[in-house]
Amino acid sequence: MPQAQKDTKIKQLTAGCVYIIATFNNTIATVTDNSGNALFSASTGMVGFKGSRKSTPYAATMAIDKVLQSAKQAGMKQARVYIKGPGVGRDAALRVLRSSGIRVTLLADITPIPHNGCRPKKRRRA
Repeated sequence: MPQAQKDTKIKQLTAGCVYIIATFNNTIATVTDNSGNALFSASTGMVGFKGSRKSTPYAATMAIDKVLQSAKQAGMKQARVYIKGPGVGRDAALRVLRSSGIRVTLLADITPIPHNGCRPKKRRRA
């Protein structure tokens, strides 16, 4: 029984979302269409950095640039950008986005903020 061929056609998209997760150790960028289906993704490790070099702004720049080039080849013209996390890749991401040629329609910081913190430990008995 012959195996079915995978359809590797690149989906055409004009608008989508870019999610950037910048942690202290890594930066992950994902491009989705408007309904949330992930199309392209890259991290600093996928670009070729290892160890402590993954947490540098330059590594974040390379990862985000790789994702945006793939998205531009698929026809992306405008994007909503969501940035999450406290890492050094945040500022690098914005610099790459500005120079990429993709129009940013929304720039949102979705970093979770604790409102009252976690529950404190029980009081110590005397």
